[in-house]
Formats: sequence, structure tokens, C-alpha cells
Amino acid sequence: MQTAPPAHDPAAPVILVTRPEAAGRRFAGQIADLGLRIVLAPLMRIVPVPHDAALIEAAGGLVLTSENAVPHAGQGRGRPAICVGPRTAAAARAAGFAVREGPGDAAGMMPMLEGLGPGWLHLRGVRAAAELPVPAIIVYDQQPLPPGAGAAAVLGGTAPVILPLFSPRSAALAALAARGAAAPLWIVPISAAAGAAWDSAAASAGLPAPARRLTACRPDAAAMRAAIARLAAAA
Repeated sequence: MQTAPPAHDPAAPVILVTRPEAAGRRFAGQIADLGLRIVLAPLMRIVPVPHDAALIEAAGGLVLTSENAVPHAGQGRGRPAICVGPRTAAAARAAGFAVREGPGDAAGMMPMLEGLGPGWLHLRGVRAAAELPVPAIIVYDQQPLPPGAGAAAVLGGTAPVILPLFSPRSAALAALAARGAAAPLWIVPISAAAGAAWDSAAASAGLPAPARRLTACRPDAAAMRAAIARLAAAA
């Protein structure tokens, strides 16, 4: 899948967005004004897993480290929710929770979790970037998807490919998908943890170091967009 690009230099960088489809389309809209070709190639899909919904409904408060957990959080009813960052916070507010918003990553949330006491639950996916000091319930999985023809075409081309890496999980999957790529790879990790996950998976896949690399200054979509714009401007 790809957006309809304007006429451009065929040697200009291509942005390969590997987020799950809904999040990928949203981010593509946020970077459309950069004037670069955008290829959507989801490398994972979000699927629910069986869990005890009644236990979640009875919880006194929730810790939410991804907006993917919010659909499984039940009715907010004014209950407190500590959310990792702005996207998750917005979704939780819409569900009726009284939200405290974190800085965008699990590590930055840690001080907010001190002294919570009993009755709190952390709703998370099968794979967690960090273990939190709160009892957890797994409510969704991030299942890998094959890269698809669009990703293969740009990775096999000659134009630089800008890879936004929004999580350690997606960074690892992107590195595996890029195995054997002919195109120069310009990576934009959202955090040091995402960058480290790329490095580890890239080493396993035999990938060389990326031609360019710029980590976002904050773990949010606006900072990711700014980093991509800086890389593109330097092309």
C-alpha cells in the first residue's frame, strides 16, 4: 500500500511506514506534507487475546502502555488511568478514564507508578518493552506480517529508504524485513530502546550499519516527523 505521491525526483528518499495499518495510515497523514513518497507496509497486526474482562472492570485503576490496550479497558467511569503518552491518554479519556499522562515511554512512567497500592492493573501485549511494578493482564498480541510487495520494491531499489521505528518490536521486525536490501537505509528510532532493538536484529540478519540514523528527541509522533524532515532535508 502506498499514498499517491506528487511528482518527484526518483532518487528522492522513500518513507517506509511499517506500523499496524490504522496507526500507519494516521502517521502517513501527519507526514504527507513532506512531499515524499510514502509506502505503507504493516509488519504486524493487533489481535485480542482471551482475558478476564470482569477483573479489568473491577480494577481501581489501570496502567496503559499502548493505545492498543484501551479497547479492552472497559468503561472508564472516572477511574484513574496512567497512560504512557498522548495517543494512549487521548484514547483513555475518550473511554471515560481520569488520565495522568506520561512522557511517552515505559521507562519515563516508572516514577508515576510508585506507591500505587493494590487494585491497579497493567493492560499490556504479549511482548512488553519493559516490566512494570504493577500486576499485568495480557489483552492483545502483535502478530508479525510479511513485508509485502511494496516494501520489497523500495528496499530493492536505489533510492534511500527512511524507516521510522516506533517501538523495539517494530524495529526488530523492520530489520528482518530489510535483510538483503539494496537501498540505503536511513533509520529513525523513536527511542534508544528501539534503536538497540534494530541493532540487535540487524546484526542477526547480517545487515550493515544504516547509511544514516537519527533518533527522535522525544518518544512521540511529532518528534518522529521532525526527525524524518531533518533527514529528508539533508538528502
